[in-house]
Amino acid sequence: MYVTINSMGLTGMDAYPVRVETDVSDMMPGFEIVGLPDASVKESRERVRAAINNSGFEFTSERVVVNLAPADVRKVGSVYDLPILLSVLLAASSLEAEVQEAVFVGEVSLSGEVRRIAGILPMTIAAKNLGFRDFYVPAGNADEAAVVRGIHIYPVETIPQLVAHLRGEKLIPCMKPCTPKPDTQKIPLDYADVRGQTFAKRALEVAAAGGHNVLLIGSPGSGKSMLAKRIPTILPDMTFSEMLETSMIHSVAGALSREKALVTERPFRSPHHTVSPAGLTGGGSIPHPGEISMAHNGVLFLDELPEFSREAMEILRQPLEDGKITIARVNATLSYPCSIMFVAAMNPCPCGYLGHPTRRCTCSARAAARYLSKISGPLLDRIDLHVEVQPVDYDSLSSDRQEESSAAIRERVNRVRMIQEQRFQGTDITCNARITSHLMRTFCPLADDARQVIRKSFDQMGLSARAYDRILKVARTIADLDGSDVIQSEHIFEAIQYRSLDGKYWKHANG
Repeated sequence: MYVTINSMGLTGMDAYPVRVETDVSDMMPGFEIVGLPDASVKESRERVRAAINNSGFEFTSERVVVNLAPADVRKVGSVYDLPILLSVLLAASSLEAEVQEAVFVGEVSLSGEVRRIAGILPMTIAAKNLGFRDFYVPAGNADEAAVVRGIHIYPVETIPQLVAHLRGEKLIPCMKPCTPKPDTQKIPLDYADVRGQTFAKRALEVAAAGGHNVLLIGSPGSGKSMLAKRIPTILPDMTFSEMLETSMIHSVAGALSREKALVTERPFRSPHHTVSPAGLTGGGSIPHPGEISMAHNGVLFLDELPEFSREAMEILRQPLEDGKITIARVNATLSYPCSIMFVAAMNPCPCGYLGHPTRRCTCSARAAARYLSKISGPLLDRIDLHVEVQPVDYDSLSSDRQEESSAAIRERVNRVRMIQEQRFQGTDITCNARITSHLMRTFCPLADDARQVIRKSFDQMGLSARAYDRILKVARTIADLDGSDVIQSEHIFEAIQYRSLDGKYWKHANG
């Protein structure tokens, strides 16, 4: 007997329909799976056989051939266990059920338990868009799948439970649509705990408001990491589309838990400096998302930037510019989105005290230049704000003055992001940092005095075209914080402040 079951496959973030075609014939006993299965799919033969026997059924003694169509696309993972098992039961006449309008995915254990899989969110979205009515998923993935409206989600725990449902003996309750809720737990970190550092806090507020990249440079103990780790507390609230897009990446990576089915807070990823280039970009024969993509719609923080390998740092250049990363392998070429706010921290020299007001630097000029030259000019050019973090003096540390809280800063950031959302309606632009070159004139109008200031700065500082654009984008954000539709000269002056470290530290290092 011949039957077909609908399932889903996944390549990167793109889900596609897979038809599990099964034929049971009165021939020499055997169990074959064809259709370009990888090793994990071939192993499903033993899982399916044991699960059928341990679930109260008897595996057929006839010949079983399973074809995974389309047969010219490689099938990867244990996602096909459940549809293969169900198709064998139907083809062997051990079960009768109408399943043409349904999709089945899930890994099956030897005992007949249905286990969670990675990538269920993009699969659910694709199944809905293809017009399927019912989607049977592992119970561990049900909350994640229920985020998608317009399709019935059935959580499957065991094979006997699924069979009883399909026979109409005991129905599985359909999942109610899941409404995402931001994490309301109080974040232990707050800018109210950071004494002084008014200039750095202002720079980070500008960066968060416009989605700009930031480099923090200063001596050890000046508070660079402390400031950077509090950035999530002032980032703007995520829109539902951002939650969905970010959750899809985490779903593919298998990083969503049963308790947290949707990413509702902007990611903050902070890999160690020993991370490999593949760890940043994504790796494997079928590449999974790396740290850059896992930080999509959030922050990628690299502490002690010069300690990262040159290759790892240079890999960042194209993703920072394009907002996506493309990984080519023999089996597939995949693209993952990576619209990130890049934040880095570093010392100004190997000993860390170059330019310190009270402590003497012990590095030679050549050693300091060699250390700084680890950060290439093209990478530095892609960072919008270069912020020097000065050591905090005693008066600031011992002051009883109440510092501004993260909640107050976040309120301003949210207000500015709402302005940008209205400004960029009808475009793919999400924040000021993503303004494309051909729209600069439209979205960054300059007052006459501002135009004169940036003209003079361009000549005196020897700015590149990219640096010029980034100054304008930062000035656009500063103007938004100031409630101004037109960029004024004071907004340009502040934006230029955040580019002054090029000349102070890197003039000779990269010159």
